[in-house]
Amino acid sequence: MQDKHWSVDIVIDERDGQTRAEARLHADDGSRKLVATGLARKNPDDRDVPLIGDELAAARALADLSHQLIEQTATDIESVTHVPAHLTA
Repeated sequence: MQDKHWSVDIVIDERDGQTRAEARLHADDGSRKLVATGLARKNPDDRDVPLIGDELAAARALADLSHQLIEQTATDIESVTHVPAHLTA
């Protein structure tokens, strides 16, 4: 059995009260590359606490990445079995 290594980098950008996170998954062997995004917007009435926006945007990007992985898995299963796959999160 061989160990595999997948990495996720999260890049966070803040502009005009909105935080955008991009989660980039890549496998060392090049077999997987996915990019997902997450957004967070500060309520104008709230205090400015950038960490909260970073956390929320990153969490949403990771949730999007998770959804993409599940969809890719279903596609891969269907290509092998020729039967619709029914995966749940």
